[in-house]
Amino acid sequence: MSFSFAIAVAVPALAQEPPGGMPQPVPQTPPTHDFVSHIGSVTGHADKGKEDYRRWCIGCHGPYGDGNGENAPWIEPKPRDFTAATFKCRSTPTGMLPTDEDLYNSITRGFNTSNMPQWRPLTPQTRADLIAYVKTFSPRWKTEKPGDAIKITPETPVNIESIARGNALFVKLECWKCHGPLGRGDGPSAATLTDSKDMPIKPYNFSTGGRLKCGETNADIYRDFMTGVDGTPMPSFADNIKPDEAWDLVHFLRTLQTTRPSKENEVLKAAGGKIPVIAPPAAPPAQESTPAPQQEENKPPSGGK
Repeated sequence: MSFSFAIAVAVPALAQEPPGGMPQPVPQTPPTHDFVSHIGSVTGHADKGKEDYRRWCIGCHGPYGDGNGENAPWIEPKPRDFTAATFKCRSTPTGMLPTDEDLYNSITRGFNTSNMPQWRPLTPQTRADLIAYVKTFSPRWKTEKPGDAIKITPETPVNIESIARGNALFVKLECWKCHGPLGRGDGPSAATLTDSKDMPIKPYNFSTGGRLKCGETNADIYRDFMTGVDGTPMPSFADNIKPDEAWDLVHFLRTLQTTRPSKENEVLKAAGGKIPVIAPPAAPPAQESTPAPQQEENKPPSGGK
């Protein structure tokens, strides 16, 4: 969604009335002066963010921040419910509140395959004020503190051995059940997936080569493995894989983005376009795993998008 279109859907919502002509109730949020945000040297204030929220955000997220704005019925996926304080993109462990920087990055970056645009045209101060105001919608911000950001270890070398180990992990961890054997988002479980609001949700389709929801770098993908994507079926693997294994999985997933130029696809092309088959790490004795469907041969990148 373009910035200009976002203005078009957000601003008129302020003047609309619910069915029946009854005036829209004023949201009963806690005193805004209790909430601030800190992004570098910028401090955001909720009392200033309130007006910005009603100008830019209320049309989708609603006056109560519950994702029930007047545009929400026509939006898929549905707008974020701030009252639950469950956020997908975080640097903090699963189940914990995000940092102010996490929320700032989300507003700035926007979300691909959704109606949430990039809000780069807003000043850093305005974005910081909006973050402070968003905190007024959930009591969690009063009783809990954000978790500590996870540590992202140095990336391991990109080579065919790493890609092969990542391929084995993709099978062992049953990533294919949602994302499909070729990462096209068409796994056997894909049609049954729902988010924390019981709304249908689609797994990411790696073959598009597009930017992932929470960032575009290898470190962003690594972070998603370790934090999970809260509110979705994507769990945290922090207790299941070692840091080096996470990097192996990152390197393999990049090869599923066949139209995206990358170091990983260059390595795969140099290896003849085939990933060596290695045995996956042994699973715990009590754990049973459904065999994955036969995976087709990976193909080298076509170059460009």
